[in-house]
Amino acid sequence: MASITAYKDGWRAQIYVQGERDSQTFRTQREAKAWAAAREHEIRQKKSRSPAARHTLRQMLERYDEEIIPEKRGSRPESLRLRAFLRNFPELAAKTLAEIQTPDLAKWRDVRLKGFVGSDGEKVAAVSAASVQRDISWLRNAFNIARKEWHWLESSPFEGFRLPADTPPRDRRVTPSEVKLICRMLGYRSGVAPESLSQEVALAFLVALRSAMRAGEILSLGKGTLDLRRRVAKVPHKTQHLTGRPREVPLTRQAIRLLQPVADKEKCFRLSSASLDALFRKARERLAVAYPSIAELHFHDSRAEALTRLSRKVDVMTLAKISGHADLKILQNTYYRESAEQIAARL
Repeated sequence: MASITAYKDGWRAQIYVQGERDSQTFRTQREAKAWAAAREHEIRQKKSRSPAARHTLRQMLERYDEEIIPEKRGSRPESLRLRAFLRNFPELAAKTLAEIQTPDLAKWRDVRLKGFVGSDGEKVAAVSAASVQRDISWLRNAFNIARKEWHWLESSPFEGFRLPADTPPRDRRVTPSEVKLICRMLGYRSGVAPESLSQEVALAFLVALRSAMRAGEILSLGKGTLDLRRRVAKVPHKTQHLTGRPREVPLTRQAIRLLQPVADKEKCFRLSSASLDALFRKARERLAVAYPSIAELHFHDSRAEALTRLSRKVDVMTLAKISGHADLKILQNTYYRESAEQIAARL
């Protein structure tokens, strides 16, 4: 019920409806009563609506960005993707959760794959199916959290949603001549501790080729994570928030020899992921002038190359233990890059 009281030179209306309070001041008592009646009706109507009708997609994603994403290891990239979604698709974000249907998400998926003009008038280029799948992953998880934990909606609009077709996996191999060219361009000398960041990039590339570790895992190596006697490295990984412990990587003798000059340092590498990527690309682009085929080489190809080579020495379960893959299909379809011709030559 509303409370109308004299207040300074006017009237103050106070209401308390179903746990929600509000108040306003007015010049006349009639205005105060009219506002109180209208506001009471508005709150009762709002309370009678379902949570899905009360909350917008923007509100859901902002809460998800504030409460859920910071707990993840890859929090920054995911948060940036979420904010880009809110910036580029304001009309979709303004819809209530009850209004969002599977066709809305399907339209968003198709627009991302084809490219579009953003709300600021800037053209946003089309992205790959893999990039859209990464966005679908966190967006679907946000809907699941809102449904299961917050009870903001009864069903997810992702039910019946069709994922974009996977892009064919890369089949690029890394040749010994390319490794020599990269190391020479970066100024690396075998058996000597790197002095420059460029030399560190070359060492990281060689370690990746001998261990099948990811770039981020290699950059985390140091005195506290390397055990040269056991030939084991303990590295953080992207699913550590699920397993609760770092991954133990068995190291080859070649990897140990490469890491020996820097193993006693607190951190073996001073590089950041961004600087490693930038310096590797720069060296590759310079080499591509004289050797065009090297232009397609990626740093991450070293992981697939290492696993393909190791597959000749160990069984598939041991290979999965080395790579950290729980799904053997990913190991076979994405990281094993030996061609039918190469297999035939070994038979």
